[in-house]
Amino acid sequence: MRSSIVKRRTAIYQRLDAQLELLGPSWYDALGSKYGKCALAVLIRYADPTSILRLGPARLTRFLIRYSRGAWRDEHARTLLAAARESLELWGPDGIDFAELAADIAVEALQARVLTEQVEDLDERIADLYEEADPTGIIASAPGMGPVNSAVVAGRIGDPHRFPSLAAIRAYSGLVPKVSQSGLHNHQYGLTKAGDPLLREALFNAADHARKTDPQLAVKYVRLRNSERHHDSAICHIATTLLTRIAACWRAGEYYVLRDTDGRIITPAEGLSIVREHHLVDPKIREKAAHQRQSKRLKVRAGREQQESPSAPTSRPTDFESTRLDVA
Repeated sequence: MRSSIVKRRTAIYQRLDAQLELLGPSWYDALGSKYGKCALAVLIRYADPTSILRLGPARLTRFLIRYSRGAWRDEHARTLLAAARESLELWGPDGIDFAELAADIAVEALQARVLTEQVEDLDERIADLYEEADPTGIIASAPGMGPVNSAVVAGRIGDPHRFPSLAAIRAYSGLVPKVSQSGLHNHQYGLTKAGDPLLREALFNAADHARKTDPQLAVKYVRLRNSERHHDSAICHIATTLLTRIAACWRAGEYYVLRDTDGRIITPAEGLSIVREHHLVDPKIREKAAHQRQSKRLKVRAGREQQESPSAPTSRPTDFESTRLDVA
């Protein structure tokens, strides 16, 4: 339920991004991109620039203080007023119907606020259920495994002893490559995705956080990126390793122990510091990988545009010599 609601809320956020883009770029600076409770309250009531200007700085400041619990004050009020003036200057008196646009934004913001409240209620229920399922908190001891991700692993895996081996748990997650074997060939393709998609989603998110805290996982991530692996592919490898470690600790009844690359036990704060200092991907490698992906996309796009029917006439002269050689 939580995953489906979050996806619906994300779609609403994307529509809000498109609608705020019509108002002007300054609205992003004023409200941010995460759409907290105060930002949604502003969009529900004052998405029309003229209404914000009529409100004035004093009343707008009191409104922001009330809905942000004091986090937003005079500075945010001035930024919002400046964004409203910029919208009016951008479109002029007859450029856009701000009242209609504000009504559309209010509908989306109302839905986002309701979904956010539902997510918060579900988070509380999930935390309580996870405490019952894993009272010792072994799964949550792993890096990147918050209450929600831990509950997903506990709920989807169930009893870890029902699997004959750790390899069986990995296969159940669907984070292992497809294998095509014959007498002469052995090929590996993409992920099998045979298991539960919600489990893979939780492990992927947890692995992306864990490689920033666990130096051993960070070393593996850097090695995969240096071999020109895509970020998503590298995170899938990290997620498989993380699941294996969690399952081993779970089966043994032991907590996850964070260690440096030399085997020394460290704290999460030390692990975060070590990764930041020694195990970051070279920015040049990131730029090179991005450039290669962009070039590949452009080549594919150009090849599709230049593709013609085999029977289409050509303006190039026929190479009779090569044709005779091919026939011979």
